[in-house]
Amino acid sequence: MSTLASDTPSLVVALAALAEKINGQVLLPGSDAYLAAATPWNVAVPTAPVAVVAVADPADVATAVRFADAHDLDVVVQATGHGALAQTRPSLLVHTGALDEVAIDPVRRLARVGAGVRWQQVLDAAAVHGLGALAGSAPHVGVVGYLTGGGLSPVARSFGYGSDLVTAFDVVTGDGVARRATATENPALFWGLRGGKGALGVVTAVEFELLDVQEIYGGCLYFDGADADRVMSAWKTWSAALPEQASTSIAVLRLPPMPAVPAPLAGRCTVAVRFAWVGDPADGERVIDPIRGLAPVIFGGVDVLPFPALGMIHADPVDPMPVHEQAVLLRELPDTAVRTLLALTGPAADCPQVIVELRLLGGALAREPRQPSAVCHRDAAYSLLTIGIAAPPLAAATTGHATEVMAAMEPWSGGLGAPNFGATTDPALVARKYDAPALSRLATLTASYDPNGRIASAHPVRAAAAARARS
Repeated sequence: MSTLASDTPSLVVALAALAEKINGQVLLPGSDAYLAAATPWNVAVPTAPVAVVAVADPADVATAVRFADAHDLDVVVQATGHGALAQTRPSLLVHTGALDEVAIDPVRRLARVGAGVRWQQVLDAAAVHGLGALAGSAPHVGVVGYLTGGGLSPVARSFGYGSDLVTAFDVVTGDGVARRATATENPALFWGLRGGKGALGVVTAVEFELLDVQEIYGGCLYFDGADADRVMSAWKTWSAALPEQASTSIAVLRLPPMPAVPAPLAGRCTVAVRFAWVGDPADGERVIDPIRGLAPVIFGGVDVLPFPALGMIHADPVDPMPVHEQAVLLRELPDTAVRTLLALTGPAADCPQVIVELRLLGGALAREPRQPSAVCHRDAAYSLLTIGIAAPPLAAATTGHATEVMAAMEPWSGGLGAPNFGATTDPALVARKYDAPALSRLATLTASYDPNGRIASAHPVRAAAAARARS
């Protein structure tokens, strides 16, 4: 193998030869196309691949991976740019945005989508046939990255993790071989792709079950931050008794005064209670009524929504921005934990986070899927997420405060994590996302399918497994 620096003539020649072999494009530093393809959604993550291969088909992916192996380059994958990680070695970015197949089989209630497809495209296509898709709170994110990390939907308590509905992957593994993974074909690979968060290769397409759901009863109620103690304490008690038809989260928000932020929420501390009900809207209205009456609602509402409008519940930001994110799973949420969290993030706290969110887990999330997967910690009761601005002058305060919050909540967490929240290359944090057997198996699979360690997402998994084996 030859190691190539990004500014050497030999690299330019090699990349020119690669461009002749593929149907897509090779984008080089210095061009606007390279900058657009290489820049992630989280613009705080530094990215400088030696080139971007904007693939046109799965064959291009295999060619790019084999090229990276031949020239000692890591393989980084990007479609929508969410979940990007900083890289320390020379890398080749495989951009899958052009893999835009969307096929709906309404008879079998199945979807097949390419790696460049976003959830809103699937939601809209499925709705034509009266079906729904188990998308996340932000339908502008990519389908593949979401599903390989488990996938936590605003209706997750009713249907489980998104990855539980996956029936097949088409993937190019780190050895440059195109493979299909199902419950019966490459079953170990199928296990690891559902929860392994990209560690096992470059997914080119995914197939999954759709939902027989056309509408839900859902929305978001916003309260003034001054009512945070009353609202969060009541939400904790109320949420613990909810049936599986209900999914909910609560967030302390400090949204900046920007044009996209509604005036009642801008430049102040507010509390948002998100709610989704799968079933009779009248039943859902009765369930949410106790929350409505806690304090004056300053914005928002709950009503019948067409399923493709799922993203309106959380109303996550769409535009790229510099953010710092940390997350843990909580085994329990006693009153002491609520008071601890509010002391650090409530209206009286010096809190630089834009969002501090608790999501209720349990329900269908707690059940093992028909086909086991690498998604772990299904017994967790809640997830906790902090998101803050990662740009000067706030970056240091955001990071330090988030670490303080996670440390304070450690007694109720034990440091458990989930693949889709808190993107990181830190092996210690990656290890928290899996139980010991799953982490060991996942690392073994990466070594089997990627013997030369080309897939960048596999590096922290292997390092985490090695560190755990030594401990």
